[in-house]
Amino acid sequence: MTAPATLGTDEARTRLHELTVIDVRTPGEYAGGHLPGALNIPLDRIRKALPDIRDAADRGDVLVVCASGARSENACRVLAEHGVDTATLSGGTGAWAADGHDLHRPRGAARATWGMERQVRLTAGTVVLLGLLLGVLVHPAFQLLSAGIAAGLVFSAVTDTCGMAAVLAGLPHNRPRAADLEATLAALRAR
Repeated sequence: MTAPATLGTDEARTRLHELTVIDVRTPGEYAGGHLPGALNIPLDRIRKALPDIRDAADRGDVLVVCASGARSENACRVLAEHGVDTATLSGGTGAWAADGHDLHRPRGAARATWGMERQVRLTAGTVVLLGLLLGVLVHPAFQLLSAGIAAGLVFSAVTDTCGMAAVLAGLPHNRPRAADLEATLAALRAR
């Protein structure tokens, strides 16, 4: 399978008025700042939203966005498997902000959740430290926790996937409420 089309931040900015932008980060990350007009459909909900995204792609170009570009590339691949052509933003919202473009935040949104990469680093670091500490204080076998996290990080880098991120995405602060997702899909249908 070929890599999805990629737009640079300047090209995306000039075409923003004609693009349907889908942000595949968690609701908490989205609340922390997103491209103007972006709709939040978390990566793990892409299949549920497939018919509406397909309809949007039939009406015009769809740009899929995340924090750095990895999740949006995965979403583009899933959509391509179902015959939906999309593009991804090179470097994600991080590159968008670094290039001086504005990020929008929902009005009345709850405090932003940490980005998924930061959540993964905190969780992995905590488990590694806990494994080492318990290995010294309780029993050396606890060091296997640290080894397991190290192996998971290596696997994550080699496969460009992250099982820990998938697990963390399921936590309540990272999940959209059903009503929020339905409202987003209704907004997508109305475009």
